[in-house]
Amino acid sequence: MNAAIDKKVLEDTIAALRSKLLAARGPHGHWEGRLSSSALSTATAVFALAVVDRDRYRSLVDRGLAWLCEHQNPDGGWGDTADSPSNLSTTMLCYSAMAVVDRPNACQPCVERTESWLRRMVRTLEPEALARAVELQYGKDRTFSVPILTMCALACRLGDAGRGWRLVRPLPFELAVLPHRLFRWLRLPVVSYALPALIAIGQVGYRHRKPRNPLTGVVRHLSVAKTLRVLATLQPENGGFLEAAPLTSFVVMSLAAAGHREHPVVMKGVEFLAASIREDGSWPIDTNLATWATTLSIGALSAGGLENVLSSSEREGLLDWLLSCRHHKMHPYTQAAPGGWAWTNLPGAVPDADDTAGALIALHELSSDTAGSAVRDAVPAGIEWLLGLQNADGGIPTFCRGWTKLPFDKSAADITAHAVAAMGIWLHTLPESLRGRTEEAMLRALRYLQEAQRQNGSWVPLWFGNQSAANQENPVYGTSRALRHLTTCASGIGPHGPMGLVGPMCERAGDWLVSVQNADGGWGGDASVVSSIEETALAVDALAAACASCRDPSSVICAVHRGTQWLIASTNRGVSLPASPIGLYFARLWYSEELYPLVFALSALCKVSRRCCSSNMARFLTA
Repeated sequence: MNAAIDKKVLEDTIAALRSKLLAARGPHGHWEGRLSSSALSTATAVFALAVVDRDRYRSLVDRGLAWLCEHQNPDGGWGDTADSPSNLSTTMLCYSAMAVVDRPNACQPCVERTESWLRRMVRTLEPEALARAVELQYGKDRTFSVPILTMCALACRLGDAGRGWRLVRPLPFELAVLPHRLFRWLRLPVVSYALPALIAIGQVGYRHRKPRNPLTGVVRHLSVAKTLRVLATLQPENGGFLEAAPLTSFVVMSLAAAGHREHPVVMKGVEFLAASIREDGSWPIDTNLATWATTLSIGALSAGGLENVLSSSEREGLLDWLLSCRHHKMHPYTQAAPGGWAWTNLPGAVPDADDTAGALIALHELSSDTAGSAVRDAVPAGIEWLLGLQNADGGIPTFCRGWTKLPFDKSAADITAHAVAAMGIWLHTLPESLRGRTEEAMLRALRYLQEAQRQNGSWVPLWFGNQSAANQENPVYGTSRALRHLTTCASGIGPHGPMGLVGPMCERAGDWLVSVQNADGGWGGDASVVSSIEETALAVDALAAACASCRDPSSVICAVHRGTQWLIASTNRGVSLPASPIGLYFARLWYSEELYPLVFALSALCKVSRRCCSSNMARFLTA
């Protein structure tokens, strides 16, 4: 028997975490969080600004280069975050950024260490070998390999201009003039969110390497002005494509190098980049995840009783803010229908399934039984939006239904489970016709989850990973989230109707999570991976919620108990919360978010306190 959890210590830890989370709100009343600084973002932003006008943006460029040199890994490479191991993509981009240095010997030691790292990794600095190594990272998906090699070619890191551009695969930017509804049939070599890069990078590639086929050359020549107009319609008012510095930087550097330095898209993109630099000279991968951070925070506070920590006016303010974040028009970027939510309230964001599901669940936590008309309108619209996104396989993708077969456009297990939970908690309130369609969609989604669940009982997420796990996957995150969402459905609706499939999946998922718990009581991204606050909290949260319906509740209760002890000790009773790079942004860019360990730990420990202290787990606690 493990030592009992001291109930006072547990409650003191919860109080410390709750106080930190409430203090993390901005003056506007919601949460924005803070994403880790990114070497990749900083390198691309520095290079883009230098291509546009090195002298005019000298201060920003020099500050960014200084940050890169200060945060180079000891081995000579760079990872996506300061806590990430070196990888080829980020290192090649940082290496290219160093090419804009205009003072003798500035950054030279940094460049020499980088070249040593590249020789160790690729065995040569020959352009063909470097280009081939980059392409092997991404296979058939050119969403990121072509932008990386484009920046390398612009920096002359692939040899002289003529040689370098022969190593950059052309992108069919002319296809952007076709109706959006045709894109899914065109088999574009990029995912849905990369359309601006397809246009801009395609154009700079065309300028430096004309196609051999004369007809293709004519079509591309005639498409330059038209696709620039399309690109302008995709750019948000603040200039930042997807609120992302890397994507915006690739567009800016490509158009500028293609002879369009004064184009409005370039000017607005530069304004976004200049406004996004941090005091230390770095850039994050995205401005913020405000909507996502806020819905996660609401969920964590709800686990301990939302009404106990937020006043009615604070809850109303959050409700109004969330409602204001809903998209009311078809999105010009992905042609997403009205009704969904994006990861932030800022203009560059695109509606997605995970944030729409999160917002719907948060609205449920914030609203009373007599929800106002705004909520009554928003919920069916949000459910309709999710139904319209469902793929033929029954799963839910991130942005676009059936765009391509590339990974970031395919159905995802954790997102699908999240959508099912959002549908389930509002099901009884929906109009009869919508309720029937929603039940049918939930059944199809559950069948997809059955197929997606691995033999060992785990699920793998799309947008989260672990740098130390096999294939850098994070089945602990995927399984914990899916189990938690499915438990929400099962407890809210019962074993009848579409939810009859849930029990066996949850049992297998719970058994797997217990089986991969580390000897120290925590969890990493997979079996035998070092424990982190985020992954341990997610596993404890899911198992605590599911323990009552598990096949072997005693083993689950024991696992939750050990995980709880680990969280209390590893956070120093809620005082120390270092963030781990578990997030995967576009094109598999690693990030950490300061709110993740705080939010996940608070939610988990509140579940232990509120749901388990009054059940079988009470024997593990002392008064």
